[in-house]
Amino acid sequence: MTLKKSPLVDKSKMPLAVGIAFVAFTTQFGGGFASGAQIYEYFINYGIWCLVLPILTQGLYALFFWYGMRYSYKHKTYDYRSFSDSLYGKTRYIMSNLYEICYLIMIGTASAAAFATGGATLEALFGLPYLLCTLLIAVFIFVIALYGTTVVRKCAATLSVLILIGLVLVLVPNIIVQWDSIVQNIQRMSQGEMSVLSNQTGAFGPALWSAVLYFFFQLASVSVMYQHMEPVTDVKQINKSAIWIFICNFVAMELSIIGLLAVAYVAELATASVPMLILVENGVGSGVLTPIISILIILGAISTAVNMISGIVTRCVNAVERRMKKEAREKGHLMRNAVFTLIFTFIAFGIAQFGLMAVVSRGYSYLGYAAFITLFIPFVVHFIKTRGREI
Repeated sequence: MTLKKSPLVDKSKMPLAVGIAFVAFTTQFGGGFASGAQIYEYFINYGIWCLVLPILTQGLYALFFWYGMRYSYKHKTYDYRSFSDSLYGKTRYIMSNLYEICYLIMIGTASAAAFATGGATLEALFGLPYLLCTLLIAVFIFVIALYGTTVVRKCAATLSVLILIGLVLVLVPNIIVQWDSIVQNIQRMSQGEMSVLSNQTGAFGPALWSAVLYFFFQLASVSVMYQHMEPVTDVKQINKSAIWIFICNFVAMELSIIGLLAVAYVAELATASVPMLILVENGVGSGVLTPIISILIILGAISTAVNMISGIVTRCVNAVERRMKKEAREKGHLMRNAVFTLIFTFIAFGIAQFGLMAVVSRGYSYLGYAAFITLFIPFVVHFIKTRGREI
């Protein structure tokens, strides 16, 4: 008897639009998101507005990703440098190089943070040395990124399904069990009482700016999407992908916020590095769910680093191969991929060894400002100037 393959296993049955959306999902969903730390830092700490601002954040995220992907597809710019040179036009000599700096900031912050977070989680789980743990993460990332965009997209699809299942397993039972606490804490927030971690007043202005800043530094990762536009055959695939990007990311963020509101006023939160663990410890099934949270953090860290390293590898390999004849390109492609993947994996691995999490955390703000200058403003100006005719 022949068994049918599950859609989770058989990636050929997964629509390209969904696969692309999952790349965007795993790029945003890193260790900081999985641990709940990012959710508190940019949303819950700003009061009751945390329940509605994810609509804005994820709406902007999906919209700008859609615009970038449409432009990349139409102009056949399948790495971020060729995309930048095309979009920036006469200003490309300045702006494209500025975006190179922006991308390097992203590699030095998000990717290094992914290594550090994943390594620290493995260290806590198995008691192995931190150096060895980050090395294991590096090997895993190197192998996935080495074989190009198709493997990255398939890996992102699998990781996204696993992450979403894990989120549901962790959050839904705890939301049900702690629902009374969640409702009570929402009422306290609506009256202006801030969470244990917050030093804010609950005013709408700072909450809005925090959500927008979160969007800005997430926007920097739009460049990892261009390499996935090459197999696209119709703009309808990109349109569907943008819808899936919004749905997946919004549901994941809103579910996380609602769940984490259960422990917004728990005293232990003040000294916790992983708010999700506090949620489980105060809820149900900590013996089973604690390992699941740890796995989620590791998967989130790996997925983020893979997508970002793959993006810069594609850019570098394309730059080298552009000057080659077709036969020469095909002959040494894997080796060139291996060399650049090794270089950028090692850079992120090396930064993670310093444990510069405070610097990395500050780096996200710098990344947000860099993305505002090199992506947000140019996208808006381009749309106004062309009235959207070039996508």
